[in-house]
Amino acid sequence: MVKSKAGKRGEEGLVQAGEIPLVKTLAKKFKPPTRAQLELVDAALAIQSEPDAAERAFIARQLVLCTLPHSDPGDSSPRWIRRTGNSALLIQPGWDGDKDRSIGYPYGTIPRLLLFWAITEAVRTKSRRLILGRSLNEFVRAVGLNPNTGGGKRSDSKRLKDQMRRLFRCHISFQATGVDLSGAPGEAWRDMAVAPEGELWWHPHPDQAALWESWIQLGEKFFSAVIASPVPVDMRALRALKRSPLALDLYALISYRAFVIVQKNLPPQFVSWEQLRSQLGTDYSDLKDFKKEANAALRKIATVYPGLIITKAKGGFAIHASRLAVPQKTQ
Repeated sequence: MVKSKAGKRGEEGLVQAGEIPLVKTLAKKFKPPTRAQLELVDAALAIQSEPDAAERAFIARQLVLCTLPHSDPGDSSPRWIRRTGNSALLIQPGWDGDKDRSIGYPYGTIPRLLLFWAITEAVRTKSRRLILGRSLNEFVRAVGLNPNTGGGKRSDSKRLKDQMRRLFRCHISFQATGVDLSGAPGEAWRDMAVAPEGELWWHPHPDQAALWESWIQLGEKFFSAVIASPVPVDMRALRALKRSPLALDLYALISYRAFVIVQKNLPPQFVSWEQLRSQLGTDYSDLKDFKKEANAALRKIATVYPGLIITKAKGGFAIHASRLAVPQKTQ
């Protein structure tokens, strides 16, 4: 967790996210720095120096509360489920009719970046039909990835093509249970296809444009769900956190919780480690391992979110926020 070494600043152990001294300390710590560390420092400096120049992106509230797998669940189960409170997210993989087999579950950082891109485009255009373009590498850049990562199975271009099929062809269900005012139990659900229509045309050489344009059409129910309550985030921060699915999930969650805090002028909000692991960290069997990874992610998030303060609390941490992840403006 981020802690002050300069004494008290209003409360014991608080550091405001994005402070230049913190970023400089971070930069000096890395010898030699990795590409990811340099990207983090560059993004932190850019966001702090020009917080109002945010590159706006959006994520849906439902996908903040219940998110995608961190690692590949494999094909042994016909569905993947994540629960938080009385809500649940279920994913069923699409089916490849040509090869007569499962396409596989979307997992890791890339489908998360794809969701940020798709929801941002849906909010911006108010349209279910999203244009991906003719050049794969141009779309790689649009999503926030690097087309210059070389060839092979681990290149960003190759992995993006695979995860596009996994995400766009899967089915997602949001479910919730509860009771009405009389105490009668009930349930609600929304089953939806992410993109029931689409065409993907990519030239064998990712830099070259294909003859036809690639596009997807979001499912009507999925489109309605994701634009009903979009949470604004800064694309510059997403690019800096793109190597960790947990960091992307935590950044989206904290952006949402901070949004509520600022909009409703609420006091700091507590988050328990147990609740957070059930929501975002079911890939971690041990709570201690999850806390270690989450703390590392929180330190990174703190550098790219001006106005955010995180404090330690018994059994978890508290989120303090004096501003949104990006400045508010009319959509």
